[in-house]
Amino acid sequence: MTRLSRRSIVDPFHAIDIMSEALRQERAGRSIIHLAIGQPSAPTPQQARIAASEMLSHGRIGYTEALGIPALRTRIAHHYQEKYGLEISPERVAVTTGSSAAFTLAFLALFDVGDCVAIPTPGYPAYRNILKTLGLDVVEIPTTHDTRWTVTPEQIAQAHAKKPIKGIVLASPNNPDGTMMEPDRLEAVANRCADHGIRLIMDEIYHGLVYDFPTISALNFSGDAIVINSFSKYYCMTGWRIGWMIMPEGMARTAECLAQNLALSVNELSQITALAAFDATEELETVKAGYAENRQYLLKRLPEIGLTSFHPPDGGFFIYTDISHLADDSMIFARDLLHEAGVSVAPGIDFDHCQGSKYIRLSFAGKKEDIEEGCQRIADFIAKRVK
Repeated sequence: MTRLSRRSIVDPFHAIDIMSEALRQERAGRSIIHLAIGQPSAPTPQQARIAASEMLSHGRIGYTEALGIPALRTRIAHHYQEKYGLEISPERVAVTTGSSAAFTLAFLALFDVGDCVAIPTPGYPAYRNILKTLGLDVVEIPTTHDTRWTVTPEQIAQAHAKKPIKGIVLASPNNPDGTMMEPDRLEAVANRCADHGIRLIMDEIYHGLVYDFPTISALNFSGDAIVINSFSKYYCMTGWRIGWMIMPEGMARTAECLAQNLALSVNELSQITALAAFDATEELETVKAGYAENRQYLLKRLPEIGLTSFHPPDGGFFIYTDISHLADDSMIFARDLLHEAGVSVAPGIDFDHCQGSKYIRLSFAGKKEDIEEGCQRIADFIAKRVK
């Protein structure tokens, strides 16, 4: 028997398992509506694809600098001036293989084995699992519908008093519920972290997809915060696997050395494509308008089909809804929904081990007609259950 390390034993990403099963059924000829994964249905912007094609025509894709090509790092820094009014040096920018690699770099650079790092629940499961594989102690801070699924400064102080924490990973908009931290709450959280010497790592990958809510970066309140973003969501580039991290100046060389040894460099083709994506705003805003339309549809339709308990998402493209009146195990509910109705959704246990069995996450990143068909299938599925 192959002996595996203890650190490799992590929970599966159940939403990915559901997606994989849905794809198997689809390949077998079954009609499936995909609402489980946060992946834009729109293609990568045309300007970006043209840049990729031109790059491929040269026939050579090579290594680049470990933290990314200078042109892309400079353009990302300029993005913070355009969007947030911040002067960010390109030297503080690290281009990464998706946001996932940025989290790994940040955790390795900032924390030692055994350090305590806090995360909110519900929250993105990969935070917890990456931290655990790196030998870090994860402290979970429960949030609720009443706090808009966001962490309060008081909760951070209480958690730190019980068990001193070295860092905290937060997201705004949050995954799975799409809620955001109001600017004054974000400022208070940043200040509380600074007071206690807690490193704030902020996931802002859904910042381009916000609906009538003020969008402020953690960097507006803390120059020591680490901010992570990605080209996957707003820029419709999930499969290109490219993201970025803004870090304090004193961290840049450490991150560079880690990146050199872990991956040498980020895919050059993806970097050239990402650079061009910054100039595709008109096309991307049209895609975003489609998400907004899907969001409005679900806010009206879900209560009509019996899903009434959810917080309207401020950003992103997810709705996290209570199903406890229909089932007591969200994983079983998700599997039954897939097999009986041909609709894939993400089970809440991915995002919250304690209360997640009561919730599912629905993605509205797809086409409107698929969202409508998916809702009808869910309605029929629920109707059979409540007879």
